[in-house]
Amino acid sequence: MDIAAEPQGPAAGLQAAQRWLPALLLLFVGSGCAALIYEVVWFQLLQLSIGSSAVSLGVLLGIFMGGMCLGSLVTPRFLSRSHHPLRVYAMLELGIGACGLLVLWLVPVLGTVYTAWAGGGYASLLFRACVAGVCLVPPTLLMGATLPAIARWVETTPRGVSWLGYFYGGNLAGAVVGSLTAGYYLLRVYDMPTTTYVAVGVNVVVALLALAIASRTPQHVAETDGAPVGPVVPLDADAKLVYVTIALSGLTALGAEVVWTRLLSLLFGATAYTFSMILAVFLVGLGIGSSLGSALGRGAGNPRVALGWCQAWLCVALAWAA
Repeated sequence: MDIAAEPQGPAAGLQAAQRWLPALLLLFVGSGCAALIYEVVWFQLLQLSIGSSAVSLGVLLGIFMGGMCLGSLVTPRFLSRSHHPLRVYAMLELGIGACGLLVLWLVPVLGTVYTAWAGGGYASLLFRACVAGVCLVPPTLLMGATLPAIARWVETTPRGVSWLGYFYGGNLAGAVVGSLTAGYYLLRVYDMPTTTYVAVGVNVVVALLALAIASRTPQHVAETDGAPVGPVVPLDADAKLVYVTIALSGLTALGAEVVWTRLLSLLFGATAYTFSMILAVFLVGLGIGSSLGSALGRGAGNPRVALGWCQAWLCVALAWAA
C-alpha cells in the first residue's frame, strides 16, 4: 500500500467533512420544518392570549425575524472556535426544543396577566410586544444562530461554501412543509401541545444526527484549511447604500405579509389555514425568486441597477397583490 497516496492530517479531515455535506442538507430541512411549525403554533397562542389583530401578527413577525437576525449576528462573536460547530448546532436545536415547550406554557400565563392589566392605546401595544418578546426572543435567537454555526464548519473549502446556498434552499423547503403540515394537518387533527411536541421531536432528531456526524468528523475542519484569511475591508458609501436598500426591502416585505394576511383573513377567516397558506406561498416565492435572481445576476452588468429594477417592479407587484 502506498501510504503517501492516502490523505493525511487536515486534508483527510476536509475530505471526511465534504462527504457529510448532503447529510447536513437534511438537517436544515428538519430545522426549517420545526421552526415554521413553531411559528404557526405561536400565532395561534398569541391570538388566544393577546387577541387576533394585525398588531398581534406584526408583533409576532417582527420579533420572530428580529430574534433570528440578532442570533445570526451575535453567534460568530461569542462562540469559541474550540467547540465543534456541529456539536454547537446540536445544542442549539435542543435549546430551541426546550424553549418551544416553555413557550407553550408561558404564553397562556402571560396572556392572563395581559388580560387583567392591558388598557388601550399605545400602552396596550407596548404590553403586547413585551408579552410576545419575553416568550419568543430566546427561541428565535437560537434559530438565528444555527446557520452561522454550520457556516463555520463548511466555510473551510470552496465546495463547502457553495453548499451554503443548498442549505438555505433546504431550510426554505422544510419551512414550507412545516407551515402546511402545522396548519392543514396537525392543528386540524390534534391540538397545539401535540403540534409543539412534533416540532420538539424534529429538533431532537436533528440534534442527534448532528452529534452523530460530529463524532465522525475531526475538529480541525472547523478552523481553517490553511488558506490565508484576507483583511477586513471597510464598506464604502455605495456598499452601505446597498445594505440600506436591502433593509428597506425587508421592511416592505414583512409589512406586505401582514397586509396580505389581514386581507385574506377577511376573505377566508382568521384561522390557522390562512396564516399557513400565506407563510407557505411567501416562502415558495422567496425560494423561486432567489433562484431566478442568482441565475440572472451572473449575467447582470451592474448588480446595483438590477437591484433597483427589482425594487421598482416590487411596487407593481405589491399593488397587484393588494
